[in-house]
Amino acid sequence: MGGRLVLGGAPLGQPGDVGPRLRAAMAGADVLACEDTRRLHRLAADLEVTLTGRVVTFHESVERARLPGLLDALRSGATVLLLTDAGMPSVSDPGYTLVRAAIDAGVDVTSVPGPSAVTTALAVSGLPVDRFCFEGFLPRKAGERRSVFAALADERRTMVFFESPHRLADALADAAAALGGERPAAVCRELTKTYEEVRRGGLAELAAWAAEGVKGEITLVVGGAPQRAVELTGPELAAAVAEEEAAGATRKDAIRAVVERTGLPKRTVFDAVVAAKHT
Repeated sequence: MGGRLVLGGAPLGQPGDVGPRLRAAMAGADVLACEDTRRLHRLAADLEVTLTGRVVTFHESVERARLPGLLDALRSGATVLLLTDAGMPSVSDPGYTLVRAAIDAGVDVTSVPGPSAVTTALAVSGLPVDRFCFEGFLPRKAGERRSVFAALADERRTMVFFESPHRLADALADAAAALGGERPAAVCRELTKTYEEVRRGGLAELAAWAAEGVKGEITLVVGGAPQRAVELTGPELAAAVAEEEAAGATRKDAIRAVVERTGLPKRTVFDAVVAAKHT
């Protein structure tokens, strides 16, 4: 019988956010792999949990070296609990390599879900969250960072980034230059912690605010690009719908696809289809 790899969601700042399942997982794990052993022991003390398993470090600089030993433990039947300093493992934190290796080895992988800075920031940002994308940490170098923003200029989904406080002002200025100073955004600082702050506004306004200096862990949420209407004639709209239908879409879905692609009102596209049928 093989063991089991458990991915645990660590609190972003408040130990009280931890539920009974993670407490039990921490107390019962044979091996606890964590980014920082000091933070793990502090969390265990806050939760009044006694750790009986072996504690090993698992961070970016050692995760490859730790894989063989952890896989051996899993194959021998051990339960390995993976915890990062905050949030869910693998989400811009160590974890992916171990998860992938465990799956390839036929080991059961499960989770005790917990907080995530990504979804928490989205929820409090005040920006649309029906569709979003997570872009992780922005590049350190200014040129690479500007290229990332330029490539995302037409991204319609709400975007989430991680950034360090001392690079935040430059990142916001670069975002304003590429996406527009009025593009709505939210800087979420120290989420769930004592000095939590959510600053909302346009990118240019936020860049000016951040230039005065910002501290703490930062999650940046930026609104997606506004829909731009594409100018097409009636016959061109009808032809676009017909092309979607030829590819297998129903009439309703074909019209919806053209509406989303062009940004035009549904009635405009529908009328173009009806007019083309009569002519």
